[in-house]
Amino acid sequence: METFIQIIEFLGTFAAAISGVRLAAAKEFDWFGGYVVGLATAIGGGTLRDVMIDATPFWMTKSIYIICTGIALIVVLIFKKYLVRLNNTWFIFDTFGLAFFTVAGIQKSLMYGFPFWVAIIMGCITGAAGGIVRDVLINEIPLIFRKEIYALASIAGGLLFLLLSIVGVSDAICAIVCFLIVVLVRVLAVKYRISLPHLKAEDLER
Repeated sequence: METFIQIIEFLGTFAAAISGVRLAAAKEFDWFGGYVVGLATAIGGGTLRDVMIDATPFWMTKSIYIICTGIALIVVLIFKKYLVRLNNTWFIFDTFGLAFFTVAGIQKSLMYGFPFWVAIIMGCITGAAGGIVRDVLINEIPLIFRKEIYALASIAGGLLFLLLSIVGVSDAICAIVCFLIVVLVRVLAVKYRISLPHLKAEDLER
């Protein structure tokens, strides 16, 4: 289980770092700034999760996560012309990062003995918190607070993980289905412009 979680975290780190560096490049950050934004995106959610479940932050145990962010920076530098221009490229990496980290957050929380409702919350935090840090660093309103379905996609994947676990489905299958559901919900929400109602100042004044 621990090895499986590390693989998922590595894949999530790369995908999240790509999304962070790509947005930093669009804002014309320098190389160091791009690396910092990519790293914050990649490790932000997992670090918060590990602190909350009283575990050593995952990136402090192996240097591969720091190296992985460097590789992401190199990829963006090489293909910057295409990555900065194509919004769909950013969306794909951001969605994959959310899905991978959701799975990792759920499984690591369960491995540490927390109940499933906590694991679902930790999966959401792992998947979404890095994006919040990224958006703050690049001076954007965090995506999770805007119109797009984001955190709810993570929660939907976590709930399905729970239901499949209850009926006895193996953890590996649960993880795959959870990943696919998070990606599917995000893609459908963006494609069909599905969003939650907005809070409006005039509604509060009535």
